[in-house]
Amino acid sequence: MPATAPVNEKLLLFLLAVVQFTHIIDFMIIMPLGKQFMQLFDITPQQFSVIVSSYALSAFAVGFFGAMFIDRFDRKKALLFTYLGFTLGTFACGLTENYYLFLAARSITGAFGGLLSALVLAIIGDTIPLKRRGQAMGFVMTAFSAASVVGVPAGLYLAATFNWRAPFLTIGAIAAIFVVLIAVFLPKLNSHLRGSNIQRNPVKIMGNIFRDSNQRAALLFTTILMLGHFTIIPFIAPYMQLNIGFSDHEVTYIYAVGGTLTVFLLPFFGRLADRFGHARVFTLASVGALASIFAITNLNTTSMAIALCATSSFFVVASGRNVPATTMVTSVVRPESRGSFMSVRTSVNQMAMGLASFMAGLIVTANPDGSLSNYQYAGYIAIGMSLLAVVLAWRLKLVE
Repeated sequence: MPATAPVNEKLLLFLLAVVQFTHIIDFMIIMPLGKQFMQLFDITPQQFSVIVSSYALSAFAVGFFGAMFIDRFDRKKALLFTYLGFTLGTFACGLTENYYLFLAARSITGAFGGLLSALVLAIIGDTIPLKRRGQAMGFVMTAFSAASVVGVPAGLYLAATFNWRAPFLTIGAIAAIFVVLIAVFLPKLNSHLRGSNIQRNPVKIMGNIFRDSNQRAALLFTTILMLGHFTIIPFIAPYMQLNIGFSDHEVTYIYAVGGTLTVFLLPFFGRLADRFGHARVFTLASVGALASIFAITNLNTTSMAIALCATSSFFVVASGRNVPATTMVTSVVRPESRGSFMSVRTSVNQMAMGLASFMAGLIVTANPDGSLSNYQYAGYIAIGMSLLAVVLAWRLKLVE
């Protein structure tokens, strides 16, 4: 195998952050548009939760399939293929005409989006040493914050100014530009192919993952953490609109304020994790998340300031705990098997995300006046799962 060209870490992390940025906006923009989609397609909260979960469940199914083959290829080629598929799927979302076609387009986008997440994490794990990986992970994960600060408010503005199609078409156009930039500027990323233990048998690839107790623990940790996170997320924006009184434009403040804080704080969480230990920082952030989850799901106020304090604190601590959590999960497997494991991990993550969204849809109900009920019960589930995730985090063993 030819030697891999030196990687410019700053350029690599920037391009990976942009990939995450477009992927996250595409996924997140659905939720603050929940009220509009329910009215546009004349659907119930349960049917809206299916829109959210369809993306995740498609990523779950394709991720398991991709795990059997993903480590055979140069990471750059795999990234280009999946990012192109994601781009086309996003354009399809903006061109659909009804609820069922939109579900199909979301499923296609989710299929490629799930593989994108796995590849981004695998590339970071392959190229960044563990002693600096938390900081690198924090930088790439600021894509979530940037999506919140810039992407989601801009998408909502486009939807309010033009129509609901505009955000998807814009995201697709940005992604298309970066497909070209990745093809031109990224070198080959094939260092993992030089390992002596590369497995090509699909059955053995999956068997190796599920026979390893440490990798099984990481997958369980991923599942529980997502249930402690995503059970409340799909209905944050609709709850703030329908119960607290935010307007369609004011709901952008949730993402702008919370996202601005996390842009500055996520790299800080990464540096803390590298210095003091990933499990320790994850635990402290999770304790903060418990209070934020309770505050959001039991909110009963007309004060926008109080509501923004609750949502912003959740953005910070929930996103902050994901930095050490993701760093730990990328480090339970060796490079030659990392792509396969991260693909399975992404599938499990998406399955848990879809399950959490579906559960939330069953729990949260609409009142005759249009407001939402039972949101606090979704919060109690998230709190319980967050506590269990803390216990599991301390059982993971890092192999590097």
